[in-house]
Amino acid sequence: MTAVRVRVPAKVNLALRVGGTDEQGYHRLGTVFQAVSLGDEVVADDAPAGEFRLVFNGEGAGFLPVDDTNLAIKAAKLLATRFGRTDVGVSLLIRKRIPVAGGMAGGSADAAAVLVACTALWGIDADREELHRLAAELGADVPFLLMGGTAIGTGRGDVLTPIMSSGTFHWTLALSHTGLSTPAVFREFDRLSEPQDTEIPVALLEALRAGDAAAVGASLVNDLERAAISLQPTLARTLELGLAAGALGAIVSGSGPTCAFLAGSDAHSHELAEALAVFSGVRAVRRAFGPVPGAQVLS
Repeated sequence: MTAVRVRVPAKVNLALRVGGTDEQGYHRLGTVFQAVSLGDEVVADDAPAGEFRLVFNGEGAGFLPVDDTNLAIKAAKLLATRFGRTDVGVSLLIRKRIPVAGGMAGGSADAAAVLVACTALWGIDADREELHRLAAELGADVPFLLMGGTAIGTGRGDVLTPIMSSGTFHWTLALSHTGLSTPAVFREFDRLSEPQDTEIPVALLEALRAGDAAAVGASLVNDLERAAISLQPTLARTLELGLAAGALGAIVSGSGPTCAFLAGSDAHSHELAEALAVFSGVRAVRRAFGPVPGAQVLS
């Protein structure tokens, strides 16, 4: 079969509430995900049976492992094993645009894209429900990157309920010079904070349904933000600068350190990008819109 190309979005957490830990030591979460147009592209091509190869280019490519520790390789091997396909292999090229260790689920996005790409490449008859189960085994964010759109995540973030949202939301994303480890941020949360109520703010859900960007911006909340700022103090200044430039809302995305700023329009997102790009604490600025679909085959 000819190579399969899949595009997959990044995610922004519009709300991230962090509760106590479960029996396995994972924090219970209440989150609102939105898939945004900044995304990676995965190209899957045939390889000899039993060979699983991975190459990256683009954002952070030189820092990413290409062996069995990478979630993309794990995804391909899990799919092959679960469907008993000992006759397959894959050569993966991942074009990175999602920041690495940036709180936007780049690794999870690539795993979701690989599941979709290899399903098509190998002619596996699997529906989205079966892929969702495999995605949940790979990581808590992977199922949402299959789904896309806007959704509430509960449990570890992998129990998803799609929610209504109206209109398009424009985001300006400030990337940091260094990444943050998600486990390290959760450890810092435990050091600094008590577990929180994981209920999603009703005001946020109502604002999303109404397509009211200003009300969405006012309702953004992330219980991990304090911990992320503690580990990377320049984030506080980044957030201040975006708000001073007129952002409707500002939040550390997920475990950070990417800072997400909600703009009132596409033109406004340009203005925010210009204001943030001059700050030495910001490595690069990206613009995106949401919601967008999850991992999709392009060809």
